[in-house]
Amino acid sequence: MSALLSTILILLLLVLVVPVGVLLLQALMAFSRGRPAAMPVAARPRLAILVPAHNESSGITATLDSLRSQLAPGDRVLVVADNCSDDTAVVAARGGAEVRERFHATERGKGFALDFGVRCLAEDPPEVVIIVDADCIVAPGALERLAREARQHGLPVQALYLMHAPAGAGLMKKVAEFAWLVKNQVRPLGYHRLGLPCQLMGTGMAFDWATLSTASLANGHIVEDMKLGIDLALSGKAPRFCPDALVWSSFPSSEAGTESQRTRWEHGHLSMILSGVPPLLGKGVLSGRPQLIAMALDMSIPPLALLAMMVMVAFGLALLLALVLGALLPLAIATALCAAFGVAVLLGWWRFGRATLSAGNLLMAVWYVVRKVPLYLKFLVNRQVEWVRSKRDSE
Repeated sequence: MSALLSTILILLLLVLVVPVGVLLLQALMAFSRGRPAAMPVAARPRLAILVPAHNESSGITATLDSLRSQLAPGDRVLVVADNCSDDTAVVAARGGAEVRERFHATERGKGFALDFGVRCLAEDPPEVVIIVDADCIVAPGALERLAREARQHGLPVQALYLMHAPAGAGLMKKVAEFAWLVKNQVRPLGYHRLGLPCQLMGTGMAFDWATLSTASLANGHIVEDMKLGIDLALSGKAPRFCPDALVWSSFPSSEAGTESQRTRWEHGHLSMILSGVPPLLGKGVLSGRPQLIAMALDMSIPPLALLAMMVMVAFGLALLLALVLGALLPLAIATALCAAFGVAVLLGWWRFGRATLSAGNLLMAVWYVVRKVPLYLKFLVNRQVEWVRSKRDSE
């Protein structure tokens, strides 16, 4: 009986070796201080900035302001006011954007808005389209960098997309900011330095017209960006990361908005692990395409809090088995996993996260992990499967 329990636990621990090992590799590669890449030599293409917006009148002006100074003659900014019940369309037009309104009783979600926007742009196709969410700020120079990268490589390009805790936010939101930083900066940067692709992140995404105009966008998928990244990778267009182009936004101040946002992102991510990783990995192995295998391994990493929870539970079970039955091999593997996970997190924190979290606050992140248990239990019994916009602070 003890041998059977030990074998089962070892198999479960070996499953965790993949996400923890990939995370550690990414953190190690991201830790070194690389130099900013030179601007691509490709000429700046004619741009269209596509901004999907659903009831974003309170924040879209700041987004448009961050875009305006980066535009060149011939560029367009198209705002799709999608199923809005506020004055988003009026505010966007006042901010100098071209505005198209879309209303549909059942086809709701960002994917449908993007599909509608692309069909509008087809009336006068640009060379490159950059998708920017209506609550994001685009850092100076980011549009040119993304546009030239997309033109030069002929691949989708993903900007560095960060989320910040609002001013005066408590510890939990600061920990959430750090977890986001690990997911959207440490991990893709590590892969980028290995010449490997990244996931699409929903905003700050640049595509040449031929790629985006033929992509399957019209869906209400809860994480349409991850799905689009997989679809494009399978078609030979795996996205590139561009760490020198920055797009950022802020977490909602309200607990309701934060909870809604977190549930959509993390339930969607877990669903994509179950549905997206197997075909991506299978096709990568069967066709000998390492970029697909790399994307599948990256996507197999669950949200940081959940991975921490899984590692801690595995260590606890291994310790219990060692104390009761004297099985030491599972404990050795679990200890190694804890060490690898801890090193990966500390590397990311030391290199990128110290301005966000003090060392003491980082230790308090255990409470952040515990507080997320109900969210992951909800995935098992009542997971979110439909796109729902997060409530903004002004609502």
